[in-house]
Amino acid sequence: MEKVIDLIRAENKRQEETLMMIPSENYASQAVREAVGSVLMNKYSEGYPEKRYYQGNKVADEIESMAIEKAKKLFKVEHVNVQPYSGSPANAEVLFALVNPGETIMGLKLSSGGHLTHGHPDITFSGKFYKSVQFGTKDDGIIDYKEVRSLAKKHKPKLMIIGTTAYPLILDWKKLGEIADEIGAWFVADISHVSGLVLAGVYPSPVPFAHVVTTTTHKTLRGPRGAMIMVTKKGMKKDSDTSSKIDRAVFPGLQGGPHNNTTAGILQALVEAESDKFKKYGKQIVTNAKNLASELKKGGLTLVTGSTECHLIVVDLRPIGLSGNIVAEALEEAGIIVNRNSVPNDSSPPFYPSGIRLGTPGVTTRGMEKTQMKVIADLILKVINHVKDEKLPKEKDKKSEFMKKYRIKIRKDKFFKTIASEVKSLCSKFPMP
Repeated sequence: MEKVIDLIRAENKRQEETLMMIPSENYASQAVREAVGSVLMNKYSEGYPEKRYYQGNKVADEIESMAIEKAKKLFKVEHVNVQPYSGSPANAEVLFALVNPGETIMGLKLSSGGHLTHGHPDITFSGKFYKSVQFGTKDDGIIDYKEVRSLAKKHKPKLMIIGTTAYPLILDWKKLGEIADEIGAWFVADISHVSGLVLAGVYPSPVPFAHVVTTTTHKTLRGPRGAMIMVTKKGMKKDSDTSSKIDRAVFPGLQGGPHNNTTAGILQALVEAESDKFKKYGKQIVTNAKNLASELKKGGLTLVTGSTECHLIVVDLRPIGLSGNIVAEALEEAGIIVNRNSVPNDSSPPFYPSGIRLGTPGVTTRGMEKTQMKVIADLILKVINHVKDEKLPKEKDKKSEFMKKYRIKIRKDKFFKTIASEVKSLCSKFPMP
């Protein structure tokens, strides 16, 4: 259908002409995209290599086996399942395999940089089917490991699932592993955001300390939208049946046939991640994030934890009285794509939070470095300064109406067209892969 093609072209144009700065987004290589768009999507392959329920899977078996072996080698783990459809299903499958409904799990609060699937109460499967204990951060946004240990000893969770989506500092996997060991809990490390940085050697691996590791395969790994569940030597030592439990939870527990095209894309991404070029890329992501954070801080913005040690930055807008919605919408109009985000101890609701989250994986893929980080920081600061007097109403029922009018207002403002033109010019010098 011509309309579908037109929309895909429109999205391609949008990606080419704007700055992809949501830290969970990235550009996959052409080879990864070709694998995902291949005829492999036509094939059903329920089961596992050499143990399929359908015929005609010789090629699918080889692709999946190669992806598994490549992941085992790169991450130095004992077992890998490459079939999870995405990160949330992967975490659900681990919980399904290792914890019974009603038992206690523990994770980092969403507002402190954790993920919904780590036990967020009431609205998620992980908070509804399991008794969830959540730990947060101190006022400075930094995790207090003494508090984590205290909560763990008090509540004795059967499983600790810990990872971050908006925490700018490096997690202390060793301490977390020791806490889990002290209470006899499973320790699941979710490295969805940082798996590419782990392979590049710029973020520590949790493998020596965790029983199970989960990750998405896009983000800093630069693959397709998929996920992996990995069982470590420590996990196999805790229970020799761990890998079988995981596999049964994936299929037939919570999924049907794997997406073979995605598996091929994962394999291609892992092949690319083996290269020296990828390691250099991972280092540049962190260097760019630190440079960008420094420039934003110089410009007067308040950063959660005061800095960054990875690929992302969280800006606390409360000191300047702005809402994340107002700033994120304004930046999008200017061609800079970030997302609104909760900050630690945020009194505002998640849909109207007090911060923004941004990162450097995408712009680093395009080849941008220190000079461009300063340019981007200057543009961001100009936009924020331009909307500094915009105030989101306090009344819940008035916020939606305000945002509708605000979007119309900024679309008519020539200032944003000027910034967007500068962004477009910058992007043209650093083409998408």
